[in-house]
Amino acid sequence: MRLSVLDLTPVRADQTTPDALAATMRLARMADDLGYTRYWLAEHHNLPSVAATSPAVLTAMIAAATSHIRVGAGGVMLPNHAPLAVAEQFALLEAAHPGRIDLGIGRAPGADPIATTVLRGGRDDRTTDQFPDHLDDVIALLGPAGVSLQLPDRSYLLKSTPHALTRPRVFVLGSSVESAGVAAAKGLPYVFGHHLFGEQTGEALECYRSQFVPSEFAAGPVAFLTVNVVVAETQQAATDLILPYLQMHARAATGQPQRPVELVEDAQETTLTPQQHQVAQRELERAVVGTPSDALAQLQDLANRFGVDEVMLNPVASARRGTDPATAPGRESTLRLLADAVRAMVNNR
Repeated sequence: MRLSVLDLTPVRADQTTPDALAATMRLARMADDLGYTRYWLAEHHNLPSVAATSPAVLTAMIAAATSHIRVGAGGVMLPNHAPLAVAEQFALLEAAHPGRIDLGIGRAPGADPIATTVLRGGRDDRTTDQFPDHLDDVIALLGPAGVSLQLPDRSYLLKSTPHALTRPRVFVLGSSVESAGVAAAKGLPYVFGHHLFGEQTGEALECYRSQFVPSEFAAGPVAFLTVNVVVAETQQAATDLILPYLQMHARAATGQPQRPVELVEDAQETTLTPQQHQVAQRELERAVVGTPSDALAQLQDLANRFGVDEVMLNPVASARRGTDPATAPGRESTLRLLADAVRAMVNNR
């Protein structure tokens, strides 16, 4: 079981955007040093709790600051972007960091309806039905041959970069059976967002495997899943650190205004409605929360249950009052403690 990192660049109540970015940079360097497989940056818009608005920009920052770990988007929300723009951005990243760039592509907007319309220049006529074709466009444009467009009077060669030697690896992201079907039909690796919606995980992955068509990108199904994770020295410490995230998600699910991720002490003083408590409890049950050995066992169980090749950790620990705003010690310890647990398990075999 390989372990990787998904980072939304969360913004706590005690942080500015520069603070949140500094914490992400520290976390990425740690993941690189600890031997994690890949480090992906998300795309979300107009959220006070998330600074990851541009995965291409963040990928460039993280790739330049690390040495070995694969870096990329988890993912680019394709309906918000022209396929050529996405291909150009990631072709440049691959040229700068050959063999280290991943391009995860999703079909969700990553934003509320108003922000989505603004992102698309005031138009909202791009639907999920267009996603498979636009995905094909990105993949073709990333290839060294480019795409030949047939105009009325001539052919026109369109390329994402003048001379590509390698191209980033493309993944389909999703949290539904529909997205699994697209990944299978294209013969692409598939990453299921278990950290978002866990109800369809098994069904979606079964659909992906049963319908997979071998391609130049993958001879057989390649499936990952993402999961929210908090690891600490004690179960209680881990539970305390995830509480602000659970409450944030519960407020969002019940239509409450969004705000930065609270500190642990403030979350402990918050009272949820019965409906919010149910949402928070469901999120907690789907997350991996606990001591290093318990968390590793939970991750292994998830990997075995769903038959995935890799698990991507979304470290969602908040912090306590008095923490240096440019750091995220709970997220850092999650990665460090898990890596230590993996090493200990390997050494004991």
